[in-house]
Amino acid sequence: MPFNLSSILQSSALRLTGVLLPLTLPLLILAATRLVQAAPAQTMQLRANVTEANSKTGVVVARGNVLITYPARQIEATAAQAIYYSKEGKIILSGNVNILQEGNRLKGETVTYLVNEGRFVALPQENSQVEATYIIKDTPESAPAPAPIPTNPARVKSLKIPFPVAPRPEGAVLQPPNPDTTAP
Repeated sequence: MPFNLSSILQSSALRLTGVLLPLTLPLLILAATRLVQAAPAQTMQLRANVTEANSKTGVVVARGNVLITYPARQIEATAAQAIYYSKEGKIILSGNVNILQEGNRLKGETVTYLVNEGRFVALPQENSQVEATYIIKDTPESAPAPAPIPTNPARVKSLKIPFPVAPRPEGAVLQPPNPDTTAP
């Protein structure tokens, strides 16, 4: 069973009040820790200096040295702040955002990650630009095929066609044709 922060926050143990809550909270933390350790690859991990979660709205806010890892999609992201809207399936990262996915890098001031679509929307800081670096892998269909090199080409015979030239004696000068002797 994957770790689901909103289901833990909405669990009946958190609805208890008075004396029972302090007794059940350590058990709840222990259970959540075991769920995280046994979670499948679909788990997204969020680390930050401060994290707040609202079980009613399903919003998690993380501030300060935010690090998000999502091994299933090979994503690692850092930011100053992240807001996760679990019901909408989106995360808004802000403050010097740096995202690395499969060698591709995206940097911006604010980046929205639409989890269900696997899509990023990045915005730059004012008077700046978003920076993206992509690794483009050639596929057999997209790469041009090299020209074939013949292994044993057929020999081409050179044609020797002699040009008919009358021998001329040494020192002789060619004279233009005489129009009187030329036949019509």
